[in-house]
Amino acid sequence: MRKFPLLMLLFLVVSFSAFAQNKDAIVGKWLNPSGEGQIEIYKKGDKYFGKLAWMKEPNLNGKPKLDAKNPDENLQKRALLNLEILKDFVYDGSKWTDGTIYDPKSGKTYSCNLSLKSTDVLNVRGYVGISLLGRSETFRRVK
Repeated sequence: MRKFPLLMLLFLVVSFSAFAQNKDAIVGKWLNPSGEGQIEIYKKGDKYFGKLAWMKEPNLNGKPKLDAKNPDENLQKRALLNLEILKDFVYDGSKWTDGTIYDPKSGKTYSCNLSLKSTDVLNVRGYVGISLLGRSETFRRVK
């Protein structure tokens, strides 16, 4: 009878350590569906962020591409490369929620959720209002 509580405790410890590792599973570099850019996802505190770490064509006429579509005129002169486009995601136990994604092609920011389909496939769901009113894209992990 004494072995059962010990086994249960061991199971709980292993389960919690697996859970703790799982929340960082999105950390790394991801290739967007068009293959034009890579997003590097990283952790700051308890939240997750992502920056545009690589672009197929980072320059235009020999100069860095800028955030020209940004509605804030003061931000239109910043370079797209290394621009933080994913912000403030929290892990809820199964997916990363309550974040935003910025689309530099349109200059718009959307609510966003992230979920892993597998260790190398990330589902990115951007939406306005509720998640049903949105669009999903699949990013692939960069090896």
